[in-house]
Amino acid sequence: MLGALTEFSGELRTLGVPVSMVEVMDAGDALRHVDLADRGAVRVALAATMVKNTRHQRAFDTAFDVFFGLRAAGGGEGADGTAPATPPDPGGVGGAGVGDDLTGLLDALVAALTSGDGETLRHLVRMAIDRFSGFQPGRPVGGRYYLYRVMHRLDAEGLRRRLLEVALAAAADDDDLAARLAAEHAGDQVDLLRREVEDEILRRLVADRGAAAVAGTLRVPLVEDVDLMHATREELDEITARVMPLARKLASRLSARRRHGRRGRLDVRRTLRRSLAHGGALVDPTWKPRRITKPELVLLCDVSGSMATFARFTMQLTYAIGHQFSNVRAFAFIDGIDEVTRFFGPGTDFAEAMGRMSAEVRLVRRDGHSDYGSALNGFVDRFGDAVTARSTVIVTGDARNNYRETGRDVVAAIATEARALHWLNPEAAQYWNTGDSIMATYVPLCDGVHEVRTLRQLETFVERVALAPRSIRRSRRSR
Repeated sequence: MLGALTEFSGELRTLGVPVSMVEVMDAGDALRHVDLADRGAVRVALAATMVKNTRHQRAFDTAFDVFFGLRAAGGGEGADGTAPATPPDPGGVGGAGVGDDLTGLLDALVAALTSGDGETLRHLVRMAIDRFSGFQPGRPVGGRYYLYRVMHRLDAEGLRRRLLEVALAAAADDDDLAARLAAEHAGDQVDLLRREVEDEILRRLVADRGAAAVAGTLRVPLVEDVDLMHATREELDEITARVMPLARKLASRLSARRRHGRRGRLDVRRTLRRSLAHGGALVDPTWKPRRITKPELVLLCDVSGSMATFARFTMQLTYAIGHQFSNVRAFAFIDGIDEVTRFFGPGTDFAEAMGRMSAEVRLVRRDGHSDYGSALNGFVDRFGDAVTARSTVIVTGDARNNYRETGRDVVAAIATEARALHWLNPEAAQYWNTGDSIMATYVPLCDGVHEVRTLRQLETFVERVALAPRSIRRSRRSR
């Protein structure tokens, strides 16, 4: 158990869950007070000592199922190492030719799900996996592949319809409420079947390859580490829900640092004057109050294709801590550019705002493909007064320009006028300057070029920009 606990805590750290050595010791101590044969009790004890944030729960559950899951029932042993009891054979399914008798297996599954017979259900699931998964020991295939093969052959949607028919037949009332309840119950039963199939496949994979190897194939990044450019719809929903709590924490942290960072340079004259009261001893230094200025922020966001998702979260996080800046103006571009500040603000539904922006703002001048040269020239011509000596300009985009004019001179002019110019690229740095990427053209002109692919990286960047009392400006000659 100690070895499994050590490997388990190491896997959690790999996933990004902060687990200290003290917490591992607390977990070990907690296990002394629970029945180790009770997986539920072990799960609760470890979660209570090692999980400090609800967003880490999914990673914990996945790792727990790998390292502390039941042993596979194959090989003549059950979960406790004894020969597994064979449940009654429902409808003669377990006899000869079971693999060919798909109809009999489906009938037995419906009966087991309807009656709530968990032991028979698990027995049938093992039979289905033996027949349909194509499981091969030592083969480097993920569990999702085996799950898909089994559930495809079992026809999950067909099972749901059959379970719904059984539930409706058993319902005493024939009304809409009963129909909805029956439909929900049928869906829950199919979900239960899917979980049982997943659990059994996981047990077999762990028995075949070992817990550490399987854990590596099942790792799911924390929501703040998900690649924004390739996030699924479910992950985007989680990221959206995460932005506002993150913004509140970030704003609180920025405000605290500003309050505690008010002391400026040593006031030599006042310090010497005060020292006269102590015989010339410098025991009471006096500091000049530091002038704290909030930067103005100008956002130039490429919203073509998948860039729109990244631009959305950049603007959402920035506007959520807008009081840390004296002014925020946002501009969106594809091959044309326009100001979109009016679409965003406190309480904005950013998904809806992005939709309105796409419908109401003319960002396409020619063919709707990214054209940084044309868009940035349009920005200077129409909105050049937005950039002042107090402005921090942030450009978000992958710098893929479809082999068109780069607009380098325009970027150089913006960099010279602004307090600082930063470029956020959500594409992996290894792909910069490949194909039609012209990132190398802009790098020498910027005060900072950052690979920002995740919410965590975006948080780090915004915090740094909001706290910067004064950006180091390069001379016109160096630019």
